[in-house]
Order: sequence, then C-alpha cells, then structure tokens
Amino acid sequence: MVAGVAVNQVGGDSTWPWQAVMAVIAAIAMWLAASLGQASAAGESVSPPGSADPGSPPEVVSASGAVRGGAVRGGIRMDRGMTDGLPVPRQLPADPASFVGRETDLAALDSLLTKSGNARAVVISAIAGSGGVGKTTLAVHWAHQIREHFPDGDLFVNLRGYDSGQPMTPKQALDGFLRALDVPSEKIPPELDVQAALFRSLLNGRRMLVVLDNAASVEQVRPLLPGTAGCFTLITSRSHLSGLAAREGVGRVPIDVLSPEHAVDLLRQVIGDSRIDAEPDMTAELARRCGYLPLALRIAADRAVTHPHLMLSDLVEELVDERDLLDALASDDDETTAIRTVFSWSYKKLPPDAARTFRLLALNAGPDLSGEAAAALTGSTGPRVRRLLDTLTSQHLLEQTRRNRYRFHDLLRVYAAERATLDESEAERTVAVRRMLDWYVHTALRARRVIQPNVYEVSIDPVDPSYPPLDFSTHDEALEWYEQERTNLVIAVRQAAEVGYEPAAWKLTIVLIPFFSLRWDLDEWLGSLQLGLGAARRLGDQNAEALILLELGDLHWELRHFDEAIDHHQRALPLSQNAGTWWTEGFCHHGLACSYRDLNRPDKAVPHFQRA
Repeated sequence: MVAGVAVNQVGGDSTWPWQAVMAVIAAIAMWLAASLGQASAAGESVSPPGSADPGSPPEVVSASGAVRGGAVRGGIRMDRGMTDGLPVPRQLPADPASFVGRETDLAALDSLLTKSGNARAVVISAIAGSGGVGKTTLAVHWAHQIREHFPDGDLFVNLRGYDSGQPMTPKQALDGFLRALDVPSEKIPPELDVQAALFRSLLNGRRMLVVLDNAASVEQVRPLLPGTAGCFTLITSRSHLSGLAAREGVGRVPIDVLSPEHAVDLLRQVIGDSRIDAEPDMTAELARRCGYLPLALRIAADRAVTHPHLMLSDLVEELVDERDLLDALASDDDETTAIRTVFSWSYKKLPPDAARTFRLLALNAGPDLSGEAAAALTGSTGPRVRRLLDTLTSQHLLEQTRRNRYRFHDLLRVYAAERATLDESEAERTVAVRRMLDWYVHTALRARRVIQPNVYEVSIDPVDPSYPPLDFSTHDEALEWYEQERTNLVIAVRQAAEVGYEPAAWKLTIVLIPFFSLRWDLDEWLGSLQLGLGAARRLGDQNAEALILLELGDLHWELRHFDEAIDHHQRALPLSQNAGTWWTEGFCHHGLACSYRDLNRPDKAVPHFQRA
C-alpha cells in the first residue's frame, strides 16, 4: 500500500531518505525480475514477495514487505488469534431517571420474556408512528430490570433509523457487536452474511440481551437477531416492523403517549411536590400543552427547575403564545405540533451563544461528536464550548452519552437543522462545516503519524489555535481515537464531497487509509476512495488523483482483482508523470508488475519491475 511506506511529502520536503526507497525498490525489482525469468522458464507462477521461498535473501523479503506495507492490508494488522473466553459486555445506557407509569407496557414485556420459548424478540413501537413517546426510555428501563436473567452480558446499539443523517447499516452494527465480543478487527469478515453467521455462532449457548434501538426497517434488524433461544432481543422503532414474521419469534408492544395522570407524575418528579401542588390545574394544562410526550414534558420541566420563581401558569402562557406563532406549521397531528411548540419555546429561551451552538451542532452529519469537534464546528475555545454544551444538556436539548460525547435526539436534530437554515446564512453554515472538516483532517493526520510515522505527508492549512487538533503520544491512543470517531470520519468524507469542499474530501480519504487497512471494512474503504477520487478530479489535482487511483489499484490487488488493479494503476501512471511525483510513478509500475506477475504474465511484469 502507498500509505504503508514513507516516500515523500506531498507539496513539501522528503520525510524518508529517498536513497533508501530507491534501494528497496531496486532490490525487489532485481530479485523479482530474476524470479520471474526462472519461473517463466520452468512454467511456474511466482509467489508474492512476502511469501518467498526459504532460500530468498532475508533482506530482500524484508524490503519487499516494507514496499507492500508488510502484511496484506497495510502492514499494520495485528495478527492475534481469537481469545479463549468471551467477555461479558455490559453496554446498556444508564437507567433513566424520573421514569413513571407504563405499568401495562412493562407487564406485557414481562409476559413475553417469561414465554420466551415462543418469543425471542419484541418490538416496542409507537402506536401513531411518532417520535418522543418514550420508546428508548421504556426499553432501557425494562432492560435494566431483567439484565440479571442474562449473565453473559448485554449489547446495545442505536441504529439511527430516523436520524436526519445516515442510518447505521447492519454491517456497522455487527462490527461493533463482534468487537464487543472480543473478535479482533482483522478477524471480522467483510461480508454481511458471514458477519451475521459469526455473531450467531458466538451467542450460541449463551444467555445475552440484545437491544436494537431506533430501527427503521426489517432489513436493518434481521441480520442482528441471535439464533439461540437463550438470548432475547429488544427492538424499538416507530414502525411495527410487521415483516418480522412469527417464525422469527417476534412479539410486539405498541406504546402511546403518557396518560394525563402519568404525565403529571413525571412533572412532579422533576419539578417537585410543592410547586405542582400549588398549581394543580396549571400542571395539568402544562402536561396537555406538551402533548403528554415524555421528551416535551422533560424539556418543559427542566425550564421550570432552572427558573424556580417562575409560576407554572407563566410557562403555560409562554407555550400558548409559542403555539400561536407556529400556527403555519400546525397540522392535524397534535403530538407533532405540541413537540415543535416545546422545542421552539425552549430554543428561544436560550442565551444567544447557546442557541447558536444548538443550531450549528446540527450541521454535523455524523451521529454524535466530541467536545473538541464541537469547538471547531462552532469556532469556540474548548472551555467556552464545554459551558455551552452543559447548558444544552441541562435543558434536555442535547444528550451527553458518555464523557465528552454528545448527540441529539433525532427530533431535536431536525429542529436544530431547521433553525440553522433559518438563523444562519449560507456562508456562515459553510464556514462552520469547513472548520469541523479541517479539524478532522488535522487530527486524523496526527493520528496517522503515530500509527505509521514513515509515510508521506499531506499539505494542509495551518492549525487555528482556538480549537487545536488532538495530539497522540502512543499507537494505542491514536487507534482508540479512530475507533471512537470511525463513523464520523467516514461520514465526514461524504459530507465534504457533498458540500463541495474537495480538498478536505480527498485529503481525509488519504489520511484514513492506514485505519481502513487495519479495519478492512471494504464498503467504507472503497466508498471513501471513490468520493476522494471524484473530489480530486473536480479540483483538477493530478497528484491527488494519482494517489487515490494508486490506492484503488493496491486495494484491488489485495482483493485479487488483478484486472481492476491494472486498470487503476495504468490510469494513475500518466497522472503521476504529469505531476512529477517520481515515487508515485515508481509504485504504479510496481503495482502493475505485481498484478501481471500474479496473472503469470512475466513478459509484462518484468519491464514494470525494471522501471519501478
């Protein structure tokens, strides 16, 4: 792989002695040319350099491994075997505070669990298909109550089925589950059906609880279902997922908004007895104005808590006024209108800088983001953005999932994106997104320098000291950051391409190659390379285009798709010649030679090895 070898700095000085690179290439070319000549005479094929016969000079085998990046897939794979015993993952989020009501729903879930010989999964769905009714809260609360029945662990994933961004694919979900079950990344198969089979095999004979939150479709769910009777799967969705047939053992518990009494109970738990008892009628009216939706009720209750001298009647009056302002958005769906009213009302009560942070955060296309990424997106310093994020989480407008990680409820994300469109100019939105994408490029580049220190550099703009990229002191720190940000980074490549920020699209593609080679997610890898290639072409940057075509050729070679590898390397060759990057040209010849060698075409392979 090109990313596996230090050869030159794109747009700058060399970072590795070029004489060493040339010596390595020359040694391999001489040895392979001789080997090909002998094999051609004997009518035999030739093995790749890394699998040379024992008689091959060890320094040549070592050099060839360096040129090809070492082991297949980038030379930084961790060849460790499967562990003897499986871990006991405990992935459930915290049990929700201020849980009220739902006795009938909890009893229905209990009944399905006790009859789990017939029902091995249950779908918690909204009766009217709306969000904010408390599906996830009910699922997590009940899962905590029953987790003792599953001593082998619990798995949880938010499938982002109704998020305004990209839903999680079954492959991405299975990848996370398999890693939680201690499957090394290099042992995770690339094919979805093989991943699903491995997942079912690992759960066979174990008692585990699997929670699939926010599912959009049967196709998203079916590969994630365990195949053993000892496991139970809890699914939340706005849809009934009726395509999950009875043969798959799926029960259903549709839920509605809270009853008026339970809605008041929720307000009481958050606001306190004294204020509720002082204004019982206004409490009931506040609950009604919130549509009895738990999400809206919590937002309203938090406003009451943060303004202890405000009468509940004042809150109701504010909500009435806000609904009148939103009458153009009103529909026959009272729940939708109610929750939009609460969102708008709560948003307008935010301090200006917190309101700006709220709407700019929606410009992030990924499922969540870190505090540092939020600082770049908003153009704020770290301490300042943390205070603003705390303000939003305290108002239930943003969720902190774990330390330094934040995400929107899907309904709030839609609303925040609407506010960004209304309250920020297109130029301001563009600048914000570019700040965040630049931050990802800078940080990913620093992580790559630690994981593969002897690689060519990518020229990038100077760092803004207000929101500096992260630094990494160890290989493990860099890998941990990548694993945490993996989905966001892949989406960032797509977002950069979609918004026309071509430099970030192709540079991020290049700096992520070592991580892709570690994880070997073929769909993500190929998809990002294609996006980066399109960006490079739109820029007219022949050097960038040559780099990405070279990587595509290398990847197809590793997949044993030799014709495709030859095609990409041949297209990269004149571009690298025009750009004057001799080392890219050399690796194009090397890639062509390897493909022709593996096709048993020494007549074509030898000249390319010699040119390399």
